[in-house]
Amino acid sequence: LQVLGFEVDTVNSVQFSNHTGYAHWKGQVLNSDELHELYEGLKLNKVNRYDYVLTGYTRDKSFLGMVVDIVQELKQQNSNLVYVCDPVMGDKWSGEGSMYVPKDLLPVYRDKVVPVADIITPNQFEAELLTGRKIYTEKDALEVMDMLHAMGPETVVITSSDLQAPLGNDYLIALGSHRKTKADGTRITQRIRVESPKVDAVFVGTGDLFAAMLLAWTHKHPNNLKVACEKTVSAMQHVLQRTIKSAKVQAGEGNKPNSAQLELRMVQSKKDIENPEIIVKATVL
Repeated sequence: LQVLGFEVDTVNSVQFSNHTGYAHWKGQVLNSDELHELYEGLKLNKVNRYDYVLTGYTRDKSFLGMVVDIVQELKQQNSNLVYVCDPVMGDKWSGEGSMYVPKDLLPVYRDKVVPVADIITPNQFEAELLTGRKIYTEKDALEVMDMLHAMGPETVVITSSDLQAPLGNDYLIALGSHRKTKADGTRITQRIRVESPKVDAVFVGTGDLFAAMLLAWTHKHPNNLKVACEKTVSAMQHVLQRTIKSAKVQAGEGNKPNSAQLELRMVQSKKDIENPEIIVKATVL
């Protein structure tokens, strides 16, 4: 976000030695009182004037409840504030979904967080958790996105899914839906599908990167979800291709890269993040 020209005040919801894709990690989880204290500091200096709030991984339900209070307060000050929420809860591995945060976060996301969010970026498993509905076909996915719209957000992007891609098994599908209500009360919905080449490795942090770039590109292209998603997914591809190439060199021929070697090559991809060459096109549905 900073590379793309945004002034960011960062609050770390967790302070860990490393990301949780490693075998071990140590550190602290911020609770709601600590978040509140940090926010009070910003407020006392009257710098709590924001255009966007972006949230991702958290492990504490009281922290999540405090996020909702803060977002509501910020929206009272600035009715145009956009809250981008990546509802990080879990994922699917070889077809089986499981949660990697405490289960008591789900009702808080579903009943309190999503209703105040403007843009959400769940993966397929998280979209299913939030709506209580399984996705087997693209039609299911579009209906689930409609259910998510009905909960509050104007923009819903299912960042990855295990749906069959028209381009074949080597591609991963993301789906986006943007619903706008015009001044006369009529609704228009733009829907897109993005197919990107699969990369054979497990990366950590791709969801965070996706949500941040989607925030930036929807800001720059507010009424064009197609272009925003093309830039986001193309930049992701550049970062992942650079990462896997570098990881394979480090691991040496025939060896599988480890977590440290698969750390996203963010700094090395600065140019691609700032101005991504569009290598992935979106289809308007």
